[in-house]
Amino acid sequence: MSRAHKPKAGFWIRLCVLAIYPFDSVFFKLRWHNLERMPEHGPVLVAVNHISQLDTAAVARLIWQSGRIPRFLIKDGVFAVPVVGRVLTGAGQVPVYRGTSRARESLDAASAALAAGECVIIYPEGTVTKDPDYWPARAKNGIARIALANPDVPVIPIGQWGAQRSFDQRGKIRLRPRRRHEASLGQPVDLSEFHGQALTSSVLSAATAKIMAAVTAELATVRGEQPPSAAR
Repeated sequence: MSRAHKPKAGFWIRLCVLAIYPFDSVFFKLRWHNLERMPEHGPVLVAVNHISQLDTAAVARLIWQSGRIPRFLIKDGVFAVPVVGRVLTGAGQVPVYRGTSRARESLDAASAALAAGECVIIYPEGTVTKDPDYWPARAKNGIARIALANPDVPVIPIGQWGAQRSFDQRGKIRLRPRRRHEASLGQPVDLSEFHGQALTSSVLSAATAKIMAAVTAELATVRGEQPPSAAR
């Protein structure tokens, strides 16, 4: 697959690409749907469900394939891993300091990246879903805080499915056969009803629920199944 567009990418991003392509080829048969829904230029906030510790590599390739340079929000502990942390920092990824006095830094860094016209990717659940059927878990409100602080930035929902067959919730890895990994991009989520409102817990929860409903709808499409009535 050729890239839809080709923005300039620095050394560290290209190093990540060199690592991700063979990694994905070992684990997955990749298939994307509605890739054209990714804006070609300008800031965009991407919300995606989290089904496996391996799915970030697949999502990164999807974003790169769409012609955008991915900027993930990733838990800060990963940045402490030798070599990996240096690469992530060099590639402009954003550490998330959950449950600490530095938690606000992650939201500010995400907003700064959007202001610079970047493509920022967040897993609203904050971790791999614990749902036994791999439907999205209840999301944190960070995605809504970022989205509502940047009301002119489109929020693109992505539903992905398949990576859990290669690396599941119990940590079991299956290299063969390669599993199909699919993802579908949705239309931008309309959050206009929340614009101008104070960021109360009820507003943030309602905006988060609307974003996750859109993510779940895309997941239901690639799974060919009806989702449960509410996050579990």
